[in-house]
Amino acid sequence: MPSRKNVQSTHMSDQVRALHAAVLDIVSLMNQPQRDETLIKAAGIPLDRALFPLLVGIERFGPIGVVEMADRVGRDYTTVSRQVAKLESLGLVERRGNAADRRVREAVVTSKGKAMTDRVDAARETIGRAIFATWDTEEIDALVRLMRKFADAMKDIPSPGS
Repeated sequence: MPSRKNVQSTHMSDQVRALHAAVLDIVSLMNQPQRDETLIKAAGIPLDRALFPLLVGIERFGPIGVVEMADRVGRDYTTVSRQVAKLESLGLVERRGNAADRRVREAVVTSKGKAMTDRVDAARETIGRAIFATWDTEEIDALVRLMRKFADAMKDIPSPGS
């Protein structure tokens, strides 16, 4: 008879693998250029698709340095630097010195950029309502709570070289 510990270990392995597959599906879907185009169109904003995740990221995580932003979006920092400069030229973000280290320049969303991300948030909510139309409130609450718990636990795992 197999030990209970072995069965639990196999179950956990299966669950971790299933969770990883679901996360990969979600990330793949969210990274599809067509998804950004759909959101941009639904929000009715005049923004290049390549700049879209940067504007949203700066609004959510700013003030934020270019290197950190590049890490978050999985792009080279020189590319992100050029794209942030483009957002700045459009009046959507501004760059300023970091309070603790004036050598570090951080991007922060402007009021014009915030107005644009507010429209994106409204469009995202409309899409989200359609996705969750058949879910119970308790299911949505559980998903949000558990996803936050999972994301927080992921942050606690040291990255290689840390």
